[in-house]
Amino acid sequence: MKNELPQIIFILFISVLILSCASRTTRLESESLDKKNKPLELMGYTIQVGAFAKVENAVRLTETLKKRGLNATYFKADDGLFKVRFGNFSTKENARLRAQSLKEAHIIAEFYIVKPQDYTVARQKQYGTDYLRDALVKTSRDFIGVPYLWGGASSDKGFDCSGLTMTVYQLNGLNLPRHSKEQYEAGSPVSRSQLQKGDLVFFALSGKRKVSHVGIYIGDGKFIHAPSQGKKICVEYLSTPFFAKRFVNGQNYL
Repeated sequence: MKNELPQIIFILFISVLILSCASRTTRLESESLDKKNKPLELMGYTIQVGAFAKVENAVRLTETLKKRGLNATYFKADDGLFKVRFGNFSTKENARLRAQSLKEAHIIAEFYIVKPQDYTVARQKQYGTDYLRDALVKTSRDFIGVPYLWGGASSDKGFDCSGLTMTVYQLNGLNLPRHSKEQYEAGSPVSRSQLQKGDLVFFALSGKRKVSHVGIYIGDGKFIHAPSQGKKICVEYLSTPFFAKRFVNGQNYL
């Protein structure tokens, strides 16, 4: 019995240590999901230009504007044409002056100034959060099948996943950060079972639980994302083995 006593004490010590670690892990996960981050900033005045039948033309204009230090993006409008929006100005006059200078330099033609009250988020107070969530889903659906060419002017360049999510949010008036890591840190964590339309879903495609991919949740266990270079934006299921294994968690910004 004397020889067995040290072994028994060691086993008890290890058991207590494991239980303590498990308790701490559960507590940390709970604290993470309860974490509330600051809401996203609202978009100010932006400038809209162009009406292109080919996405490549919208890409070229976007890249030209980005080289001038402007936050520019392009999207497929309800009329099926590709348009470009850029800037984020505090006043309408600042936006007008910037647009006018670019027009005089023959970089853009006619322009339209998008006011903060034109965005969907401005109507959230009147119609509710579900209205905004539905708008985010509708905007993301407009990109399905589009070879969104972020950072390139040919269809083999592919689309940047976080560029899609940023664009969808900004088109609805919410200034989402550019990169997936920043987007992940900006929201409030949501478990898979609590996801709502418009939340972003994050994945660790390279393993080690490090976020490297993002999509937009559209309900019914599905999300929209830009898969990889050269592929078109599409709908996937969270339950697909590939994504289920690599899912980190969702983030809510509303």
